[in-house]
Amino acid sequence: MESLDLPARAPSARATQAARLATLLELLEQRGQWSIGELAERFDVSEETIRRDVRQLEQAGRVQKIHGGVCLPGGVLEPPYRQRLRDQAEAKQRIAERAAALVRPGMTLLLDSGTTTLWLARALGHVRDLTVITNSIEIAAQVLGHPGQRLYVAGGAVDPDYHAAFGSEAIDYCRQFAPDLTVLSMGAIDPIRGFLDFDAGEAAFKRSLLPQARRVAVLCDSTKFDKSGFVQVAGFGDVQDLVTDQAPPEEIAAAAAAAGTAIHLV
Repeated sequence: MESLDLPARAPSARATQAARLATLLELLEQRGQWSIGELAERFDVSEETIRRDVRQLEQAGRVQKIHGGVCLPGGVLEPPYRQRLRDQAEAKQRIAERAAALVRPGMTLLLDSGTTTLWLARALGHVRDLTVITNSIEIAAQVLGHPGQRLYVAGGAVDPDYHAAFGSEAIDYCRQFAPDLTVLSMGAIDPIRGFLDFDAGEAAFKRSLLPQARRVAVLCDSTKFDKSGFVQVAGFGDVQDLVTDQAPPEEIAAAAAAAGTAIHLV
């Protein structure tokens, strides 16, 4: 009987996902942790697809989610906030020292729960007659040790990964104030979508601060120019100052210039 050359059958979606999950685990064995963006680029799929994969593996006990990424169970040797504090620590410290030049005695500041804003709180230890509002217990502990500074802390349920409150109680509390300078950290910057983050609750809290702010400064290191956040916090028109450690890509610089956002380089 004459043989027929049948076309190869395309792999099913189930088979494709199974192969991706197996490869994802192999990647984690090779390197302790990966960001969602890195994995999406590696597999040429959307970040939401990777998040679904991670949720499935997490439910099976094979991986552990961390801020913006994933690792093997037990791969986090310290709390996620402390881990982020160590990431790009030198750049964050220099950014904070540059941002401190925006602060004058007598000002009221609102500092969000980012690690770079914690470095800013440390850099402002010598400045007296400051009022500091924050949703971060880490920043609150820092400010308590500074003589001549008044502290107001937004309450509510504290997120164990962020060491901060983001819920309705924290939002309502912060809406009472009209700070001279509101300082935000950010997970990503996009020339079209503006300033973005990775956690919906954290992003909602930050968005709620914009209407009352007299001036908004964003502190972020240059690695945020290459990241893809998926929850929008603010447009360039909402932010007066961007403090970073390297000149941003041309598209981001152009978007900032068009909106009047000043870029401060360390």
